[in-house]
Amino acid sequence: MYGCFGRWKIYFKYLIMHVDILVIMAHPDDAELLCSGTILSSINGGMSVGIIDLTKGELGTRGNEKIRLKEADDSAKVLGVKFRDNLGLRDGFFNVNEKSILSLIEKIRLHTPNIIITNAKVDRHPDHENASKLVKKASFLSGLIKIKTKINNKDQDSFRPDIILYAIQNNYINPDFVVDISKYFDKKLDSIKCFKSQFYNPKSEEDESFISTEGFMNFINARSVEMGHSIGVKHGEGFTSDSKIKIDNLFNII
Repeated sequence: MYGCFGRWKIYFKYLIMHVDILVIMAHPDDAELLCSGTILSSINGGMSVGIIDLTKGELGTRGNEKIRLKEADDSAKVLGVKFRDNLGLRDGFFNVNEKSILSLIEKIRLHTPNIIITNAKVDRHPDHENASKLVKKASFLSGLIKIKTKINNKDQDSFRPDIILYAIQNNYINPDFVVDISKYFDKKLDSIKCFKSQFYNPKSEEDESFISTEGFMNFINARSVEMGHSIGVKHGEGFTSDSKIKIDNLFNII
């Protein structure tokens, strides 16, 4: 997968590829639809960001596994993330079980993110809800020293992210906070357009899907405008959290 693999650090017996923010989503294109403006804003602010797609989106109505992986790589280059990885879980059938949890714990311990962004806790697509549950459980268990994982035959240290943020998808959820992405909205659309097989294309001869209609892209724009309007800007992306948001300066909330 795409990646220029960021900052490598030696910690005790193994390599860590740290990123400040790790975006973990159920499908290729979820990150672009839900939080690519926040990714761009964060990178512009000097933070490092990586993406892990849990599945290859192989059950999508349009495209196929090979096409979707290529589109995901193309979008990663547009966004400028440090890497994009794929956990290879089964689209539509992955569950929160020991195997999937341990696979994700390995990645969390490898990348030691301060912040994780994942799918909405409540949504029309069961994979999105399962992804949020998987991320929450793996993030917590990753901090337990008695859970042993290895990478390159080296023991990993326990690690727990500071906070998990849940994006807002099809179902409207009142956000705990909204990120101003007005300066990055056009580039957000550029990253979405990398997924040519998935979204509106009047020339496509493939079956129409929920996300391939012209109306769906209008919805993405409208949701962005709605979130932006709530904080007095043109475009925004909203998030929820199980935890209180900690700040060290009141000016950070302006």
